[in-house]
Amino acid sequence: MSVKEQMQQALTAAMKARDEVALSALRQALSALAVAETAGAEVAVLSDDAVLAVLAVEVRKHHEAADAFGVAGRPERVERERAEAAVLEAYLPAALSADELQAIVADEIAAAAADGATGMKAMGRVISAVRARAGATADGSAIAAMVKSALSA
Repeated sequence: MSVKEQMQQALTAAMKARDEVALSALRQALSALAVAETAGAEVAVLSDDAVLAVLAVEVRKHHEAADAFGVAGRPERVERERAEAAVLEAYLPAALSADELQAIVADEIAAAAADGATGMKAMGRVISAVRARAGATADGSAIAAMVKSALSA
């Protein structure tokens, strides 16, 4: 069963259970998936990897909204946004730990150095290689920070 089908079944269960938080989060995510499927000239069926990439963006949006509500002094909305993010995070694979990500960064820097790319000039190449290995759920800013600090050292 695909991730999207699992989400649709969970949406039905949330409706029956009258779970407002899960219902809202799943509706928003399925809406974002529908937009992604119809964004091109033709309707496309998203692969599970593409679905996970869209979900990762939705989770990030919820976390950013929670931060904004925190700054605005709206703790009830912070809790709701974090709860909705948690519902969607259940569909994402486990994120890499900092140590695992650091090991991938070190491997890719070594590979770039073996091909003659060294220093900050190799940053773009290393970041794209790390993103490819780490997957869509890895935090791009964390990857960039790790690569930058490793290359400048």
